[in-house]
Amino acid sequence: MKNKQKKIGIVGLGCYVPKKVLTNKDLEGMVDTSDEWITTRTGIKERRIAANNESTSTLAANAAHEALKNAKMKPEDLDLVIVATITPDMPFPATSCLVQDQLKAKNAACFDVSAACAGFVYGLVMAQQFLANGVYKNALVIGSEKLSCVTDWKDRNTCVLFGDGAGAAVLAPVEDGGILGSYLGSNGSLSDLLMIPAGGSKRPASKETVDNREHFIKMKGNEVFKLAVKIMSDAACNALKQCELTVDDIDCFIPHQANMRILDAVARKMHLPLDKIYFNVANYGNMSSASTAVALCEAYNAGRIKPGDVVVLDAFGAGLVWGSCVIQWQK
Repeated sequence: MKNKQKKIGIVGLGCYVPKKVLTNKDLEGMVDTSDEWITTRTGIKERRIAANNESTSTLAANAAHEALKNAKMKPEDLDLVIVATITPDMPFPATSCLVQDQLKAKNAACFDVSAACAGFVYGLVMAQQFLANGVYKNALVIGSEKLSCVTDWKDRNTCVLFGDGAGAAVLAPVEDGGILGSYLGSNGSLSDLLMIPAGGSKRPASKETVDNREHFIKMKGNEVFKLAVKIMSDAACNALKQCELTVDDIDCFIPHQANMRILDAVARKMHLPLDKIYFNVANYGNMSSASTAVALCEAYNAGRIKPGDVVVLDAFGAGLVWGSCVIQWQK
């Protein structure tokens, strides 16, 4: 007889954002923009910028320490570490291995996930499978980004959007609730809408790629906006349908914090009241894989998530990739 899969939930959360704050007023002195222009089009007021001695792995480790403390777990008890990031410390080794070393989580297997803004959701779903099938007892999933190092600070259309930070979750078997369902998807034919063109095997670093600023984020904003609204709405509804739930059952909706106009449009399309959505885009901007992770941690710490609540995570990003995850918070 096939063993019944275990229920897997989040038993610890942590987040970390750098101390340096870059405001819209600061950006007015860097590029041709204004606080009014940025706020009206994005809803972002400020973002965090990592210090020179901070990297994606150090941001991740700081968030992980808090999550482990919250879970009342020691690093050496970890079985698996997954780091979702598009700004690894280096091409290899995996950033998760560097985090493992910083944590002294000597017994954990480690790997990275490259799924852009949906990376944290992808990581949660992957960890759930390992744990539900009994391969590992617990897992640490981290979304961590230092986007400031791949942001073109001369491009006023993109530099206003991004920031740095990390969020982490410890997963383990729970008696009730946990991750109820998920929906992941991708469309590689639209990869040119959001990308860093150079720096990989297709276009290795050269004088030409550096001179053309091809090692920074390039985005076709209008196209991404239109797709994000539809795809995020569809992904969340598909994940809910898996669980035989509807939008009305959502207690706390935590979307990827890319742009306030996108989030407002998603809410309208889903007929979801704004008071059920957790927003922090004004404070941090878009932190890619870290956005959903940090928002989840903050929402929980603020008392927005209570035992028994249905929480939906929803993200969309470069790839194009998307993912949504339905969690019933354990009692």
